Amino acid sequence: MSTSLGGYMGKVLRLDLTTREVSEYPWSDEDRKLYLGGKIMAARILYDKIKTKIDPLSSDNVMVISTGPLTGTGAPSSGRFNISTVSPLTGLITSSNCGGNFGLFLKKAGYDALILEGKSEEQIWIEIAEDNITFHSAGELWGKTTGETQEHLGGKTGKLVIGPAGENLVLYASIFSEERAAGRAGVGAVMGSKNLKAITATGTKSVEVSNRERVKAVNKQWVAQLKRHPFTGVQLPKLGTAGLLSSMHARRMLATRNYKYGQFKDFENVSGEVLAEKHLVKNVGCVSCTMQCARQVRVDGKLVKGPEVETLGILGPNLENGNLELILKWNYLLDELGMDTITCGSTIAFAMELNEKGLWDNGLEFGKVDSLSEVFENIAHRRGIGNILADGSKRVSERFGGKEFAIHSKGLELAAYEPRAAVGQGLGYAVSNRGGCHLNGGYFVVMEGLGLSMDPYTTKSKGALVMMFQDIMEAVSAGGSCLFTTYSMIPAALALKPNSRLTRLANKLMKYSGGIINIVNKFPGLLSVNVPALFPHTLAIDAVTGMKMNMGKFKKIGERGYNLERLFNVRIGLTAKDDDLPKRLKEEEQVPGNKLTVVPIEKLKQKYYKARGWSKDGRPTASKLAALGLSRDAK
Repeated sequence: MSTSLGGYMGKVLRLDLTTREVSEYPWSDEDRKLYLGGKIMAARILYDKIKTKIDPLSSDNVMVISTGPLTGTGAPSSGRFNISTVSPLTGLITSSNCGGNFGLFLKKAGYDALILEGKSEEQIWIEIAEDNITFHSAGELWGKTTGETQEHLGGKTGKLVIGPAGENLVLYASIFSEERAAGRAGVGAVMGSKNLKAITATGTKSVEVSNRERVKAVNKQWVAQLKRHPFTGVQLPKLGTAGLLSSMHARRMLATRNYKYGQFKDFENVSGEVLAEKHLVKNVGCVSCTMQCARQVRVDGKLVKGPEVETLGILGPNLENGNLELILKWNYLLDELGMDTITCGSTIAFAMELNEKGLWDNGLEFGKVDSLSEVFENIAHRRGIGNILADGSKRVSERFGGKEFAIHSKGLELAAYEPRAAVGQGLGYAVSNRGGCHLNGGYFVVMEGLGLSMDPYTTKSKGALVMMFQDIMEAVSAGGSCLFTTYSMIPAALALKPNSRLTRLANKLMKYSGGIINIVNKFPGLLSVNVPALFPHTLAIDAVTGMKMNMGKFKKIGERGYNLERLFNVRIGLTAKDDDLPKRLKEEEQVPGNKLTVVPIEKLKQKYYKARGWSKDGRPTASKLAALGLSRDAK
């Protein structure tokens, strides 16, 4: 189906792996205006295709690999694509964003998205070369690591592959494009369940834009803005996300010893500063990225991608491990095996505490980590205790007990940000559509200490603010941009001078901003403006697509997507009881004697439901769906 809008190729490719039928999925310009692209586009497709609860590892599951309109246009940090499906880890809808080059090459092949249905009887890989779709036997690829698979496929193509973890249906297996992961919630296991080892895409098509001169001007201004900002122009290029670890420790936000504590005595040994001083070879980044926040390091003489802060935290302090060299080695090994570092590390930390408490004799102990490489291999191949650990913390707790300290929400393990020192982030973890995700939760920890310093313990205004941040990040992701570009929403003057009177005033005012934010959330049309200095995304989408875009419309697209994912989850059984955190984070004071250092999740989530216009049991109301143009989805 062709398009009159810029930024889109105008085709969505559908492949039935059971029958090998190739067809075009209908997707109109009206759909593009309502859902933009990426994860919101995928949510619409999945909602229309999956009507009831399914086994995520069965042929009934559907995968949607989708791009945004900015992908391939040269917009800064826009080399992103999305993979959505039903997660085998949570049983709910999940989306996983990736910075590899597959999305760019999928567009070169002439497609905005790829839908995978059914299951192949034999092990295959798929070659997409514009209109030529070829199904190849993957016999010689099966068993290879993610790096070996991509090297074997060769050529200048976009590649999407799984490793042994995906083949063996580890419930938190990832999918890789180059060294970048679609990491969370087991999308790699779904690909493996379909007997699909890899997909390549190539072509010679280019992305047409609505106004090329305006696109160039907007991109130039946006790049300059990102380079000027202290976060995107200094902190991320200098230290990457790893630079956050020291601040997390200082503010008791660093998950330590299976989230028992928020600080780690040897944090400096695994900090971003030490990573930069002793191990950084050079900065690298995704396609069209100006920040170059990824770290390239050397492991066993080979140049490989270094760890992000979440990996440093979960494989370091959360295991009581202060050996950075081991984390670098494990990060590479887990990538090669094709596993999510967060869920894997967190599940092992939980198993260590089970062993410590005498609930499961598994030989794993905090601080004794020299043999973990073998454990990782055993997980990927489902050998020994690895076969149990391969199912994640929730299922391990159902088998051995310890549910009160199994650190997950809806079955997905939390990232390394300890929410008892950032209760807004705790709310985000609990209500996130894909489970305990810091990004889908709105990444509000940035406002509670890692960017600005709003009172981290107050419940005031956080329901409204978390909603706003979630909606904005949904829309940014759907457009094809890296979520780090949202750092520019924090005025540079506040970021540069965290202790100035102006910054202190801004932090204080946020606590009392809930009333105003609620009005904006309810009436996004009040934001029918563009503020390039804070939010250039809307200008870029306007120039690329030809759609009239402003901040209000953009936020509403994000809200539409968030509600659509929520509807999907409610339809397959999600209730308000699932918007929860483990007892450790709700009832066990991080600082003994300080009642503020728990997450008051029930109070927070009721304020959040009210802000969203949902019922008290967390269901989108008919009036809310009508306001979002989703009346046909109301039940």
